[in-house]
Amino acid sequence: MFRPVRHRLAAGAVAALAAVTLAGCAAAGAPASAPESSSTAADSGTRVAVAYDGGVVVLDGDTLEPVGEAELPGYLRVSTAGDAGGHVFVTTDGGFHVLDTGIDSGEVAFTGEVFDAATPGHVTPHAGRTALFDDATGDVRIFDTDAIGTGELPAFDTLTSEAAHHGVAIELSDGTSLSTIGTAESRSGVRHLDADGTELARDETCPGVHGEGAVKDEAVVFGCEDGVLLFSDGAFTKLDAPDEFGRTGNAYVTDSSPIAVGDYKTDPDAEGYLLSELTLIDTRAQALSVVQLPEGVEYTWRGVGRDERDGIVLLSADGSLYSLDEAGAVQESWPVIEPWESPVEWQNPHPGLKVVGDIAYVSEPAANSIHAVDLHSGEIIASQELDVVPGEFVVVGAGAH
Repeated sequence: MFRPVRHRLAAGAVAALAAVTLAGCAAAGAPASAPESSSTAADSGTRVAVAYDGGVVVLDGDTLEPVGEAELPGYLRVSTAGDAGGHVFVTTDGGFHVLDTGIDSGEVAFTGEVFDAATPGHVTPHAGRTALFDDATGDVRIFDTDAIGTGELPAFDTLTSEAAHHGVAIELSDGTSLSTIGTAESRSGVRHLDADGTELARDETCPGVHGEGAVKDEAVVFGCEDGVLLFSDGAFTKLDAPDEFGRTGNAYVTDSSPIAVGDYKTDPDAEGYLLSELTLIDTRAQALSVVQLPEGVEYTWRGVGRDERDGIVLLSADGSLYSLDEAGAVQESWPVIEPWESPVEWQNPHPGLKVVGDIAYVSEPAANSIHAVDLHSGEIIASQELDVVPGEFVVVGAGAH
């Protein structure tokens, strides 16, 4: 199934993950059935888990050589579990499946742990706890991040939303939680909940709330259709966009910088998913600004990451990677893949980006390929061609969580 192209990345070159991407909406797949798996041994402590229609291919993070594959019917999404063992949550209709990427066990296989969910949505690990949001019910299951991987479901707490909606929740280090407010028709804001679920505060000035990101000092941002909602030091603050419709739906953050980066859309009726502006949210100054990218530089929600210096890395539809500083100024650019067009639907396979330290992983569905790029030189230091079309992918292990 796999045809290696080249692989020259030295073992141990992958550093700690510097970006957390809060991706787009959850989508339905076919009902889950018993998965199949296969694997071969590999030495790297990092894995790249690539979803395709009907399964997940796992690659070694250094060489991009295949280490195993696990089959599961339907359209699949993948999320980092955030645990020390490098597990991945694979979602399809019916639940969140736990995938062992073989870092410790040497075998790529589903563990048998399935968190039931009619419409599994966002997976949010933070401060040693992970929250799973079921869009069909609004229920949130929260558990110790490192408790997965045993083959048995860990003990979990359940938060209940006021109504079912496509939402997200995060448990903070003090045991309180933030959880979105909404219905199947609309979403309006965020609640702050005590450990027992008692509401401490709420803010409903965030229409279309989507996604979250926690930055330095545990400030948390949520995207809105007219700006962002910031939670910091126990209080909500709305930061308005400069445009009447100025949607931020995804946040790209690090825990070492107070600056959050968001995608930005100004036309609710625009066809296609390519964007040409970014939002920068300074959580300390409580300020939001919009950066216009250079002409011809456009991206989707899959195409933004943060590097080891808290800079911004962007994968453009012109096929190049762009390195930006925290003010949004372009520092360097390198051609990596062939130019591509906006997907017709956001779920359609299209190029994606994950940044781990000084390495950018780039998918190229048109060539059935994954590439690793050195962000110091722009050199493609590893590539792997697959016999499947890569969809979403995540990088786990070796501090990448």
